[in-house]
Amino acid sequence: MAKGYWVSVYPAISDPEELTAYGKLAGPAVRAGGGRTLSRGGRVVAHEAGITQRVVLVEFDSFEQAVAAYESEAYQEALVALPDGVERDFRIVEGID
Repeated sequence: MAKGYWVSVYPAISDPEELTAYGKLAGPAVRAGGGRTLSRGGRVVAHEAGITQRVVLVEFDSFEQAVAAYESEAYQEALVALPDGVERDFRIVEGID
């Protein structure tokens, strides 16, 4: 069964402290949904377009589990805390089996 991944890129963060508040809710929701955070805002070496934005990568045992975790009540509550000053590009992608 192919794994599922959440891939988030943050083009703009106007208030990092508010993003931390979201993270305090999102982290437990992700773990409860079976997710494992592989990368969260670490170093980036950019090629081609040269954009070095914050990237978060979360792995799940399956694509379906990744979708279910996003749709969970706990994660939806965390999304409410995502500040207006944060621009985020979020995707759920299926890995290669």
